[in-house]
Amino acid sequence: MKTTMKIAGAAALMLATSAFAFADTALDSEDAESITLMREEEKLARDVYLALYELWGVPVFDRIADSEQRHMDAVLTLIDAYEMEDPAGSPGVFQNEDLQGLYDTLVARGSESLVEALRVGALIEEVDIADLDHALVAGVPDDVAVVYDNLLNGSESHLRAFVSQIERQGEEYAPEILSQEQYDAISSEESAQRGRAAGRTGHEEGGRRIVGRDR
Repeated sequence: MKTTMKIAGAAALMLATSAFAFADTALDSEDAESITLMREEEKLARDVYLALYELWGVPVFDRIADSEQRHMDAVLTLIDAYEMEDPAGSPGVFQNEDLQGLYDTLVARGSESLVEALRVGALIEEVDIADLDHALVAGVPDDVAVVYDNLLNGSESHLRAFVSQIERQGEEYAPEILSQEQYDAISSEESAQRGRAAGRTGHEEGGRRIVGRDR
């Protein structure tokens, strides 16, 4: 399936400034599709978490939904900078049919129990991490890499938060999308503290630095 924390106000402003500073040429179709997908993926996360917060009343869903709104806003700076059509619509409604089906499935699954709702949250963050990793490794323009790298930091933090909540319920979590090696690296205290060594315009995979594509 193709569809496969927090940016504070000052950081969001920096991202917006960066996006408009870099966006001086047209995107190719693959990059434009990636941005459109990421806008709706972040919306899916927000909408599912809001639905699950209304159902279960657990604060972690509300807190991370707020963060996902900031992620959506960060991607919107790219959409505005490149004068693209914004795909984001009403809560629970998606242009991407795969994401629409995923939203419906995940809300239903998260309605089964609190533990299952928390597992849904962790799964969503795994999907985001996988898609962001794929885009960064493939290579994207520098301004897009700035935003994606910050989103990746946020998704890793969200994943740790959901897993912590699952463990507080006396349950264990096993990754559904990421490899065990990737999951263990994200879960480690060292990963949580070190930040992304590749910086804002790069990414690392297996010790290899992947930088934003020159414009």
